[in-house]
Amino acid sequence: MLRRSYEWLICNADTKHAFWIIGAVSFLESCILPVPPDIMLVPMIMAKRSRAWLLAGWCTITSVAGGIVSYGIGYYFYEGFGRGLLEFYGYMEKFDSFRENYQELGPWIVGIGGATPFPYKVITIASGMTSLDIGVFIGASILSRGVRFLAVCALLWYFGERLRGFIDRHLGKVTLASFAVIIGGFYCIKFLF
Repeated sequence: MLRRSYEWLICNADTKHAFWIIGAVSFLESCILPVPPDIMLVPMIMAKRSRAWLLAGWCTITSVAGGIVSYGIGYYFYEGFGRGLLEFYGYMEKFDSFRENYQELGPWIVGIGGATPFPYKVITIASGMTSLDIGVFIGASILSRGVRFLAVCALLWYFGERLRGFIDRHLGKVTLASFAVIIGGFYCIKFLF
């Protein structure tokens, strides 16, 4: 099933709807989805390397737009909805100490969190909950998400064919490693905050 899904993504990564689908995935990953857009970004770039930079920009724009929605959730709906999301992901317990330092360290937290496997949605909601300056938030988000997506796209653009061959041969191991990085990011957040 994993192999068929991968082949389907490769075959459909060059369709007219793929661009909008990855934008939606990138947007929703910043709000509610625990799945990063890289799952679709990899086959899209492998199918057509010349779109790498366009896709990096598109994922950055849609991810930051989703981050702004999550900021709004934290800012306007913290007690009702934002708190529930943080509790769902298990981050409420240590959030009070996190909140105290957030105003001072917020730009760095957004910058580092947006460029790493840390769950960006938690950082965006926290930024809204602590009323981090929206301009600072957007600037740090554009910079960090841009660096993240540009790095992924640059690696795929440069190593594309070799990487595709490697993924074709070791799809199961690559998938397992990807999930390990995502889960590791969640655990890092849990222990740091």
